[in-house]
Amino acid sequence: GRCIVCIIITNTKERRRAGLLLRLDFSSQIPIYRQIRDQIVVGIASGELAPGEKLPAIRALAEQSGVNMMTVSKAYTLLKQEGLITTDRRGGTVVSGSPDTGELGPQTLEGLRLICAEARLSGLSEADFLDLCREFYREGGGEK
Repeated sequence: GRCIVCIIITNTKERRRAGLLLRLDFSSQIPIYRQIRDQIVVGIASGELAPGEKLPAIRALAEQSGVNMMTVSKAYTLLKQEGLITTDRRGGTVVSGSPDTGELGPQTLEGLRLICAEARLSGLSEADFLDLCREFYREGGGEK
C-alpha cells in the first residue's frame, strides 16, 4: 500500500492563508528529500510561499513528517545552494525568493531532457507537449 504523509507549512507572517501542504509518498521512486525540495520549489514559484516566510526548523519538519533529520537537511541544503532559502541561527529558515538568473541549473536541464524524451516516447506531439509545458509554467506564477 501507499503511505502518504501530509504536512502543512503554515504562514507565520500573515494569517490570510494556510501555507503549503507537503505530500510525501514513501512508496515513490523519488527520494523523500527530493519530494520535499521539489514541493517547496513549486510553492515558491506559485506564490504559496512568499519571500520572508519562515519554514519549519529541520528537527520540527523531520518530526512532523516522520523522516530522518538528515533527509530534511539534505532538502534544505539543496534549496540553499539554489538560492531559494536562507538560514541563520536566530532567524531560522526563510524563503528568499527566486534567484532570477534566467538560467536553469545542470540537474534541472537533465531532468527536462528526460521529460522531453519520455513525452516523445509516449507519442505526445510536440505541439501538445509545448501546450502542457505552457500550462504548467503559467501555474507556477505566470509569465515574467
